[in-house]
Amino acid sequence: MAVRATDPLTAHGLASSLGARPEVVLAPGPADVVVVATDQVSAETVALLRATAAEYGSPQVLVTGSLNPTDLLTIVECRVAVVLPRATATGDRLVGAIEDAAAGRGALPSDLLGDMLRQVGALQREVLAPHGLSPSGLAARELDVLRLLADGCDTLEVAVRLSYSERTVKNIVHTMITRLNLRNRSHAVAYAIRTGAI
Repeated sequence: MAVRATDPLTAHGLASSLGARPEVVLAPGPADVVVVATDQVSAETVALLRATAAEYGSPQVLVTGSLNPTDLLTIVECRVAVVLPRATATGDRLVGAIEDAAAGRGALPSDLLGDMLRQVGALQREVLAPHGLSPSGLAARELDVLRLLADGCDTLEVAVRLSYSERTVKNIVHTMITRLNLRNRSHAVAYAIRTGAI
């Protein structure tokens, strides 16, 4: 685990507090989780979160006194898995947040969770749906083709079942593979499964 903060005093205090906990190991090198502390989420905080995500590639726990709900999607992009209000950040709650992040679980205060769900819904309605995309980045007809490919159908079988020409099926697959930087059909099916699209 590693600690970062927007000021050195907070970083030192957090490291000292966590270092006294037997269930937490502060590591100078690679870390499974990074705890980032700040009074409020600002442009400086977002820059720190981005730099930390690039350096470690690990989930982050954000301890903050104030967070504007409009910054939620931005901090999630920075690999923040858990947000812990600074006023409630006791030693036990902080260790619990670290364990959640390490296990791949996310946690937000309930008021922020509602804001996050509204933002994701708006993103779906206003950005993805008008372009015919799902949250996975796949269009409905791409998903139809991928489901059949995952079932073992070849190009001709996919074309017959969807009432497309073989050329249309090949174009759909080629466009999808190119747009998403995938290697082949198998990679496309695996991508769809990993994103939960099929």
